[in-house]
Amino acid sequence: MRPSSRSTEARDPAGLADDPDDRGSAALEFIVVGLLLLVPLIYVVVSLGLIQGKALGVEAGARHVARAVAGASDAADADRRAERVLASVAGEYGIDPDRLDLSLECAPAGGACPRAGATLLVGVRTTVALPLVPPVFGLDRIAVIPVEATAAQRVSRFWEAG
Repeated sequence: MRPSSRSTEARDPAGLADDPDDRGSAALEFIVVGLLLLVPLIYVVVSLGLIQGKALGVEAGARHVARAVAGASDAADADRRAERVLASVAGEYGIDPDRLDLSLECAPAGGACPRAGATLLVGVRTTVALPLVPPVFGLDRIAVIPVEATAAQRVSRFWEAG
């Protein structure tokens, strides 16, 4: 059987197959480019996961505090319930309790809050520190993402102000 000269011309028309400069290490190039693309992608996924986790935590905190305060029997009970719920949510979602900021407002404005018949607006805020940011030159204070949530709950018109 005679080899066809036509098939070798079709595979290497320029005749570069034997050029030693063209011989690369494709595996090494693949690993380097893969690492350059994969490391930032993993960092973004981890950062977004942290932010999403804290966002779910503050949302749950605002919602549960609003329900706990609206269902309290008086103002002192509302304060105790809000503190317990916030501490529970902070522990469950891994949020630093010192970084949690809670605000309570009633609509319509004016008068004591909470009060009977008002709509209670609860806001919870925290910050999420980005991973692997070194604490040099104040970078750890700059590389934080604020996360906040607000919940509304109607207070019963039979609620007692204690």
